[in-house]
Amino acid sequence: MTVAHSHPSSRWSLETLFKRLGPGVITGAADDDPSGIATYSQAGAQAGFGLLWTVVLTWPLMVAVQSVSARIGRVTGRGLAGNMVRVFPRSVVTLLVLLLFVANTVNLAADLAAMGAAARLVLGGSAHVYSVAFAVGSLLAVVFVPYHRYVGLLKWFTFSLLAYVGVVFSVKIDWAAVAAGAFVPKVALTGDALMLIVAVFGTTISPYLFFWQSSQEVEDEEADPEAGPLKHHPEQAPRELNRIGWETWVGMAVSNLIAFFIILTTAVTLHAAGKVDIQTAEQAAEALRPIAGDAAFLLFSLGLIGTGLLAIPVLAGSVAYAVGEARGWHIGLERRLNEARPFYLVIALAILLGVGIGFTPLDPIRALLWSAVVNGVIVVPIMVAMMIMASRRKLMGRFVAARWQVVLGWAATAVMAAAAIAMFVLM
Repeated sequence: MTVAHSHPSSRWSLETLFKRLGPGVITGAADDDPSGIATYSQAGAQAGFGLLWTVVLTWPLMVAVQSVSARIGRVTGRGLAGNMVRVFPRSVVTLLVLLLFVANTVNLAADLAAMGAAARLVLGGSAHVYSVAFAVGSLLAVVFVPYHRYVGLLKWFTFSLLAYVGVVFSVKIDWAAVAAGAFVPKVALTGDALMLIVAVFGTTISPYLFFWQSSQEVEDEEADPEAGPLKHHPEQAPRELNRIGWETWVGMAVSNLIAFFIILTTAVTLHAAGKVDIQTAEQAAEALRPIAGDAAFLLFSLGLIGTGLLAIPVLAGSVAYAVGEARGWHIGLERRLNEARPFYLVIALAILLGVGIGFTPLDPIRALLWSAVVNGVIVVPIMVAMMIMASRRKLMGRFVAARWQVVLGWAATAVMAAAAIAMFVLM
């Protein structure tokens, strides 16, 4: 059936819905990157069902901070860094952008190393060669392929993550224990346990996602000749803020649901078999053996490589948006190379530094976990800055953050800060 008041050819098919999904859903998909998969796998292997509560707790908190970042972009017509320079001293903005650059470069390095390790599982050969190939291929695609086409293809790769949902139907599970793990928070007061919690929080509520979603809202608005910043076009606000709301709830629900099932799957397979510390990609892939058998490595590799290819432009792009907005450059993944040369140069630098770090003797799975910890620490000052901006009438006009966003956004900031501080105290 056709949708009322829309283009005659619009149909409520799965394909149409998939095409309509915007920044909120892409951001959610990019959140389950290789760093996320490795961190959630480690959480399930080490703690069994004991850390399921972390991804239940982070869902509403993540929705709040991501919808705030999207709101800032859509209301002002500028990304987060572009707004930060109007509210905070330039030295503060430079420091926050530098923290983002460090976190994202570490994350890129870990993701590329893990993608190389995943390709080696299936094809044999050198993991480093595959990592370089993924980096160069991603860089060329980001520079020469319009982003909306590139992401349209990559979105389908992420469906391999649904295998984690499938495993629970092929293994006997104590659902009462699952419910207890999901809704009764248990925290072991040791440095290692808190580091794992910070890693889960950091890979779920990551700073690069804020900059990305905010900038994508600006790109979408600039691409539509009839749209404009809500501050200057308030008549568009009810529709746009409603879209941001449901899209972010859906995107983060998908992201956290996959995270929940990755923890659950590794808990009922690896943890139950006594494998409580994942050191290699092969060990992480074993979690999918109940559903995939000998193809477990292939399925795991598809998930890791697919989400990695989706995450690379998001990680490198969010840094380039932040640097470019702070410096007042022409920016945007839909722009040609000659229109935004410095913007693409930052993307290339972040990816190439990530490749370089990958050649250090760092174990890919350990690197993924550490990149999540780095994100969990660095995110706190960035969240504080974002929440201050979202409540500034001078910046947001009458479209300051809604009360629920303010309450949950500051709650998310407090949770992240408390976890990071406790980890440092106990380590």
